[in-house]
Order: sequence, then C-alpha cells, then structure tokens
Amino acid sequence: MGAPADFTFEDKAGRKTVVLSGDWTARGLVDAGERLLQAVNAQQAADIDLTGITRCDTAGAYAILRAADARETEGKIAAGARTQRLLQLVGEAIKVEPDIAPPIGGFRALLERIGRGVFGLADDLYSTLAFLGHLLTAIGRALVKPSRIRWAPVVSLAERAGLDAIPIVSITTFFIGAVVALLGANLLTQFGAQVFAVELIGISVLREFNILITAILLAGRSASSFAAEIGSMKMNQEVDAMQVMGVDPYDALVLPRFAALLITIPLLTFVATLAGLAGGLLVTWTALDLSPGFFLQRMVDNVGITHFWIGLSKAPVMAMVIAAIGCRQGMEVGNDVESLGRRVTAAVVHAIFAIIAIDAVFALIYMELNL
Repeated sequence: MGAPADFTFEDKAGRKTVVLSGDWTARGLVDAGERLLQAVNAQQAADIDLTGITRCDTAGAYAILRAADARETEGKIAAGARTQRLLQLVGEAIKVEPDIAPPIGGFRALLERIGRGVFGLADDLYSTLAFLGHLLTAIGRALVKPSRIRWAPVVSLAERAGLDAIPIVSITTFFIGAVVALLGANLLTQFGAQVFAVELIGISVLREFNILITAILLAGRSASSFAAEIGSMKMNQEVDAMQVMGVDPYDALVLPRFAALLITIPLLTFVATLAGLAGGLLVTWTALDLSPGFFLQRMVDNVGITHFWIGLSKAPVMAMVIAAIGCRQGMEVGNDVESLGRRVTAAVVHAIFAIIAIDAVFALIYMELNL
C-alpha cells in the first residue's frame, strides 16, 4: 500500500490550486475526502491538480468530484487520461436519477395483486405437472428394472418416517379416541343411548380419524423434512453435482422417499386405529361402565371390518400426496435460506390442505357407493 491520500494548496499562474498526492482509494482515503471538501470551501480553490496521485478508484473519484462541485468559481481539473476517464464515469453515475415508481392506486393495486396471484398459480401448476412427469418416469423405470430402487435409503427413510413417528401418532389418536368417547357419552346419555357410543367411536376412528390424524402428523414431520433435506442439497449444489455425474435426482432422492411413505403410512394407520380404539375403550369403561369385552364384542357385531378397510384405502393416496408435495417443494428451493424457509412452510401447508381435500373427495365417493 502506498502513501495515504493527502493534499496541499499552491498558487499556480495566479490561481489557487489544490494539489493531491498519495493513494486516493477506498483504503487510502481515511478522512481525506471530508478534509478536502472543507478545505476547498475555506480556501476557495479553483483548480484541482491530480497529476501527483499514485492511484485512484471510484471512492477517491467520488470524493474529488464532491470537492470540485463545492467550488464557488469554475476551475479545471488536471489529471491523466485514465484518471480523467474514471472521473467521467463516476460523474455520469452520480447524475443518474433513480427511477421512482409512481404510487399505485387501490383498485389498480388490487388488480395487480390478482394478476400476480393468477400468474403464480399458473406457474405453480406448470411446475407441479413437470415434477409429476419426472416422478412417473422414475416410477416407470423402477417398475421395469427394480434393481434401480435404492433399498438402503428406502429402509432408512421408512424407519425415520414410520418407527420414529409411532409415539406421536399413538398418543395423538389415543386422545382423539378418548375425546370422541367423552363427547358421545355426554351427548348420548341424555337420550339413554350411551351404549351407542361404541359405534360412534368405532366408525369415527376406523373410518376417518386413524388415517386423517396419521396423514396430518406425517405432513408436518415428513413433508417438511423432505423439503428441507432436498432443499439444502439444492442450495449446496449437490443436486447439480448428481446430474453432472449422471445420477437422476428423482431416482436418488424422490423415489426412495415416495416408497418409504407408501410402506409406512398403512402401518401407522393400523397403529393409530389400535390407539384410538384404546382411548375410546378406556373412556367408555370408566365413564359409562361398559366392560372391554362388551366394547370389543359390540365393535365386531355392529361396526365390522368394512370401515377399517375404507379408512386404510386412503393411506396409499395420502402417502403419495405427502411425499410428492414435500419432494417437489424441496426441488423448487433456490440458492438462499429465505427460499428454503418458504418452501418448507409451503410443503406443510399444501400437504395438510391436500389431505383434507382428498379426505372430502373420498367421503363423497363412498357416500355415492353407499359404503
């Protein structure tokens, strides 16, 4: 690093001139720019001599131009060709006025927001269809050649999404079954029909709450996890590295997660069913004095296994939707942390919305089929 920026005043041909020396750069300036501005104002220097400076960058050029603009009388700036060119570029940049967007009125702002939303929805739909196309292609290749399936990550992911989720699924559905039993006991006792609380518990748990609670919990656990894992790999350019090495990210990342949820959600639904019935049995036993044997016998006689199969039939669809939404949001992550946070949040919200919508569609279908 050369000498720091400095200046002196001289009289040349009867004109007061400020002569600059040293490095007029960002590192060499320190407070020379402010001192130069104040000195030019005080000394009323007309000319500025830059021939003695050793180096100059945009920071130094800006400080020199500020001092030159503060002169009360016109003067010339003596400088080399390169320094003169730099001063010209910085001067032109200073003169550029920022484009201030005019304020948008309320109705126009509303229309613009609606337009952005429609465009974003169309773009989101296109991205979803592209993802589904890639996913179906990967599934087709795996069905034709099962050796392409990476079983090690499938087993690992199934353990994380399945075995590790058993406690939270069991506890949640246990309390859901207990709450349904309490509501049924309080309501039906008023009509002397408390014995029908068994049917209420059986149908609600076997048909709806087992799969619905399981899917919603896995949407919070697995969809967010899938989006965060794939998204962080996307940010670190690991997905790009896979493609460079000839590895399809859908085969390596998406398909194992897809298969893991297809395996685990039906099993978790069965566990949730047992836990929900246990919660209902405990409440009817303590609150209504209905023995466990009576509860189970009435379940077999009046509820049957059909409702369980109806609830279990939703599990593969829920698994595919949760895995697809989580992985798709992960694949859409950009290169910044903010994008990762948005996509993880979107994965959970979209998955839960899709689960509730799919459950409503299944309810309409089974109502039409009289099941």
